[in-house]
Amino acid sequence: MTAKENYRIHKEPFYQAQGNEVVLFEAAYAARLPVMVKGPTGCGKSRFVEYMAWKLGKPLITVACNEDMTASDLVGRYLLEANGTRWLDGPLTTAARIGAICYLDEIVEARQDTTVVIHPLTDHRRTLPIDKKGELVEAHQDFQLVISYNPGYQSLMKDLKQSTKQRFTAFDFDYPEAALEAQIVATETGLDGESSAKLVKVGQAGRNLKGHGLDEGISTRLLVYAATLIKGGVDARDACRMAMARPITDDVDIRTTLDHAIDATFT
Repeated sequence: MTAKENYRIHKEPFYQAQGNEVVLFEAAYAARLPVMVKGPTGCGKSRFVEYMAWKLGKPLITVACNEDMTASDLVGRYLLEANGTRWLDGPLTTAARIGAICYLDEIVEARQDTTVVIHPLTDHRRTLPIDKKGELVEAHQDFQLVISYNPGYQSLMKDLKQSTKQRFTAFDFDYPEAALEAQIVATETGLDGESSAKLVKVGQAGRNLKGHGLDEGISTRLLVYAATLIKGGVDARDACRMAMARPITDDVDIRTTLDHAIDATFT
């Protein structure tokens, strides 16, 4: 199996478009423009990128960024072995070589001195310098860089530099409108439409508390978790508490408010 096949998505991921984002992404890919996907936690950013990689028929290499990630984690490093040293490409280098879509998820979690390494890949140069090897990798013609982050959950110390932001085209994602979100939950889990709509109603009640005791609203992902539990035979109210209320807060008053919304919806 070739390197490309190792990263190719063979089964269509379920994704329900909210607007014209699919067409716009296709246009960005056709021009090999880098893309930034912005939106709250669990609203479908990663699923969208997976779907687009499948639709375009391109391999996808995903990196979950974190504060301990170094430039070497992206680019590569020498490994010490019994017979000497061996160079191992990092995920960014691998993507650039084979022509994959490289998706850096929650890039703002990475240190700013790490994210600087992506800059030469996001302009006319489309190159990746590997200083440790003295090599300049020219990106494959199919390579594209995609990043995501949650702008509503970042502190002043955790934001992208303007010099990085202005290298990307961008999409704003949000939670779907109620009817569409209920359809997504039902399609994803097989739960009936009425119960799915009730889950969305509870989710919206939680989202109304964002900024009033909650840092983040209840995500579509958590609605799917709750629906999965209900479909598996768990009582709806217990499923909502377990999947939607308890994960997002330890505040007793907020939990009580959410519990009341759950009980009022699933009577």
